[in-house]
Amino acid sequence: MSITYNVVVFLHIVGAAMIIGPWIASMKQPTVGPRQFDGAMTQLLTGVILMGLIPALDFDANYPKLIVKLVVALVVGVLAFIGNRRRKAGQTVSPGLAHAVGGLALLNVAIATLWN
Repeated sequence: MSITYNVVVFLHIVGAAMIIGPWIASMKQPTVGPRQFDGAMTQLLTGVILMGLIPALDFDANYPKLIVKLVVALVVGVLAFIGNRRRKAGQTVSPGLAHAVGGLALLNVAIATLWN
């Protein structure tokens, strides 16, 4: 079961990279790309799976931290969906929206690593 947990953590990190990497790469002309939306959905799915595995594996959980991360991930997911939909429709994605997606994903990584 521990191997399963580690594989899901790996996929969770890949999801974060799928959001943050394109955000950094497009800093000069910010937009929301399709992989950012996919990364947000990967983060949400794997995060929920990890929250379910924690009690199953008798790990100590910091539930306030996990709830904050879930709320931030939901906001990232919604914003990535909106930005991706606008881009597909040929509309411009505002820099604020693009930076919110990347910045909030980066915030979630910071919460995961710095909040004990």
